Amino acid sequence: MRCERARTVRFAGAVALAGFAALAAACGGSNDPTTVTVPTGTVSTETFMGTLNPPVNGALQTNVHPFTVTTAGGSINVTLVTAGPPATIQLGLALGNPSSTGTCSIIPGFAQQASAGSTAQLSGSGAPAGAYCLVVGDVGNVLQPVSYTVTVAHT
Repeated sequence: MRCERARTVRFAGAVALAGFAALAAACGGSNDPTTVTVPTGTVSTETFMGTLNPPVNGALQTNVHPFTVTTAGGSINVTLVTAGPPATIQLGLALGNPSSTGTCSIIPGFAQQASAGSTAQLSGSGAPAGAYCLVVGDVGNVLQPVSYTVTVAHT
């Protein structure tokens, strides 16, 4: 799969932090790997790599990665596989739908602040077929360029 760095979307620092925190709290997800929804059926896995830069004029930076789910009713699992430096950095992950303005409209309840790991940090089931986007963002702690790899497994 072609790795691409999508448009950088700017958010005001306080709004992005509050938004990720509120959406993560509303998600009701769990970091317990025993509760992660495992995709069933034919799994498509897409890998996105990118770099988040430090804030520009106070605006936290985000990258948007589009993908398409072709089978209705499936699941989507997002895993931040690597991130750093530093290796312990937390980034914001959010699922959404592409908007008519070229940005990603976050789906309420599908955002999470996460460190890199081997299990999905963000997941959902019953996803309708269609266009989606993954937002990877600075939650206020990117002080130098941070590289990351994220996988999106969907059925």
